[in-house]
Order: sequence, then structure tokens, then C-alpha cells
Amino acid sequence: MCYFEQTRWNCGYWKWGNFRQQCNKEYRTGETCGLKLVYSTNYQQGNCKLCDQIQKKCRRITKMQTDIARWQQEGNRTATIEKTERDIHDITAQVNEIMAQHNERQMKVT
Repeated sequence: MCYFEQTRWNCGYWKWGNFRQQCNKEYRTGETCGLKLVYSTNYQQGNCKLCDQIQKKCRRITKMQTDIARWQQEGNRTATIEKTERDIHDITAQVNEIMAQHNERQMKVT
């Protein structure tokens, strides 16, 4: 039951911070018992790093979709459209993976 700082963002994502206080169960200097308790919580304004990554990828997907719509009107770009659609599929899979990580961390109880 050693105490650590915690950082928490508005979206609910959190991470452990620096070691702050040793518990009574651990007698060796510099060692921790393995059980983490919150010493203090630092609230951060704005988005966490995962939310930032999700937003960037969503903006990229939106740009690709507008490009595809423009290319379809122009015509004669079938290979480019197919490649961009594959890229959109890959990026969407990455977004889903990041969102799963984010939701998993939000559901963990500190």
C-alpha cells in the first residue's frame, strides 16, 4: 500500500505519477510493496494523449473522405480511390484500438 501521485484528465483517463510515500508493510528503503494507493490527484485540463491521437486520426479520415468524393466527381482516379479507402479502413481500425485502450483505462478503478 505505497502511495503515488495520479494524473486525471477531463475525459476520465488517468495515469500513475511519482512515488510519494512508503507504507508500513515495506521496510526496505526505495522499495514498494506493489499495491498502489493514491496520494494526491492532479487534474489536467484538456485532452489526454489518446484523445489527441483519436482526434488527429478522425480529422485525417474526414480529409480522405472529402478527397474521395472530389476524385469520384473528377473521374479517372480509381486506383487512388481504392488505396485511400484501404487507408481509411486501416486508420479506422487504429482509432477503434485506441478507443478500446482509452475505455479500458477509464473503467479501471483507482
